[in-house]
Amino acid sequence: MNVGTRGSQLALAQTNQVCKDLASITKENIDVEIIKTKGDKITTSQLYNIDAKGLFTKELDKALLEEEIDFAVHSFKDLPTELNEDLEIVAVPKRVAPNEVLISNKNWDELGPDSKLGTSSLRREAFCNHHGKNFTLKPIRGNIETRINKVNTTDLDATIMAQAGLIRLNLTQHIKTVFPLDYITPAAGQGALAIITRKDSDKKEIISKLNDYQSQQEVFAEKKVLEELGVGCQWPIGTIAQVKEKQFSIYSILLTKEGEILSKHTEKGSLKEGTQLGKKIGKKFKEYV
Repeated sequence: MNVGTRGSQLALAQTNQVCKDLASITKENIDVEIIKTKGDKITTSQLYNIDAKGLFTKELDKALLEEEIDFAVHSFKDLPTELNEDLEIVAVPKRVAPNEVLISNKNWDELGPDSKLGTSSLRREAFCNHHGKNFTLKPIRGNIETRINKVNTTDLDATIMAQAGLIRLNLTQHIKTVFPLDYITPAAGQGALAIITRKDSDKKEIISKLNDYQSQQEVFAEKKVLEELGVGCQWPIGTIAQVKEKQFSIYSILLTKEGEILSKHTEKGSLKEGTQLGKKIGKKFKEYV
């Protein structure tokens, strides 16, 4: 069996963990094939200024469809809202913390309007504006280690990242602040992985054993908000689904780039209703996009 992945340290850490978990079930070695995506080759532009559909996934999809690899491992939030009709998400392993974190030598309250924040995320930019930060924003691309290094060695004062990536790379010592989920609400699917195969793959059943049902329902509900809207990272949308006290809850917020809240909604129900609740929120947002 072989797997396709991007070549960053984070992508490899994620894929290696999936392979380790899968090998404990199959008792066979899994070969890892590194595939460079369009998103990996773009290092200067803000992602929301690019046609970002499949930016980090298209080349892996092609390798799957041409049967060069048996499955692919992605960060769930990198997936386009619509998958190729011949591909399928067969497993979402247990999700890691979905929160956003601050990487800086200063505390959040110490960062004033003259501070320089490195980000290529419209959502993060909008939340900073919403909280009255009005930072000088600079595009920042590259892997996690590169972005941390830029904060430590250039004139950048801070950047904001997903906590999950730092956990997976054992780099949590660089976290200055963990933001509450309602203060900077994460991107749909943040902290989760998606394992994708062809719909006709004979490996589907064995790979599906890695699925965590609760994590799957949470991120499917979050993605459904975007799917209903037909948008990706071109709009500042934060969304988070969780199970609290045995009740499923999904919260989504839509902002302008300047940080004004256009709409926010919470829906609650059972875990199996997750995608319907996500769709309900997406419909409510439609009048604003």
